[in-house]
Amino acid sequence: MNEHGDIDLAGAMVCDIETGVCGPADAGAAGQTLQTVTAAGKVDVYYVTDPICSHCWALEPVLKRFEHEYARHVDVRVVMGGLLPAWRGFADKANGIGGPADVAGHWRQVGRATRMPIDGSVWLRDPLASSYPPSRVYVVLREQDPELARAFLRRAREAVFAFDRNVADPAVLAAIVDGLGRDGSAVVAEAEGERGRALLDADLAFARELGVRGFPTLVFVAADGRSVAVVGARGVDAYVSALRSLLGEDALLLPRERLPLRELLAREGRLFARELEVYYDVAPGRLDGFVASQLEAGSYRSASVLGETMLALPDLASAPA
Repeated sequence: MNEHGDIDLAGAMVCDIETGVCGPADAGAAGQTLQTVTAAGKVDVYYVTDPICSHCWALEPVLKRFEHEYARHVDVRVVMGGLLPAWRGFADKANGIGGPADVAGHWRQVGRATRMPIDGSVWLRDPLASSYPPSRVYVVLREQDPELARAFLRRAREAVFAFDRNVADPAVLAAIVDGLGRDGSAVVAEAEGERGRALLDADLAFARELGVRGFPTLVFVAADGRSVAVVGARGVDAYVSALRSLLGEDALLLPRERLPLRELLAREGRLFARELEVYYDVAPGRLDGFVASQLEAGSYRSASVLGETMLALPDLASAPA
């Protein structure tokens, strides 16, 4: 991380879809312009990801800020990429991962390095067999309501990373969907049926069409088809640079004013310290004072999750069931 809280570009991390290896992103893949850049217009951004991609979880603070500030210039669309179809044939030799139990330590390293809380004990206690079940629930919900699907993806990541839940378990997935006001059992059943599988297959095919080999990857596509891919967890400046390369150096990029904390918390439900620091440019040592100046007592709960501060609406202050 640099002094402004952005992820250091030199140390950006990515999970490789073909080899299973999670590690430093190839510097040459940071931003690949596929054609000459001169045009203007709103840009489609395809965010290729996976519910259990640890580096995607680490990207949450930066992506939250970028999406909000540049919403008038971009349409962000989440695409499931399929990190873990099954353990058979999967291995991350670079990180010494040959089976589920080996993931716990690796995840904890990512958590310590990025300060987005990651427990990892689920891999020792109740290991996930695949990342496809939560991916299918996401694509089914996206057909109904894209905003609801994004909320589900966030809750699923909170559950698996911070609260150590097995989000490949149908009961856990149903409970998360129930908490969003939908019939969780019905959604999970649809996700595991023919429709859910077809929708996920379409996402996987589209990710291959985009040429994506690792997560997180954001592919910026201009109206005339020119594109730039940014691979690995990067800082806000990397995504702004990709946007500007397609809109033109003379394009007037107008970042929106950031939301007051009370509005951001009302929208998100839960926020971790790193997200607040990056979104509001607040130094870690000043975060408590900033929160106290922005929120009324009793309107939120504060807790420590794996050594990191979590703010939450009162009804979301505890770990999910």
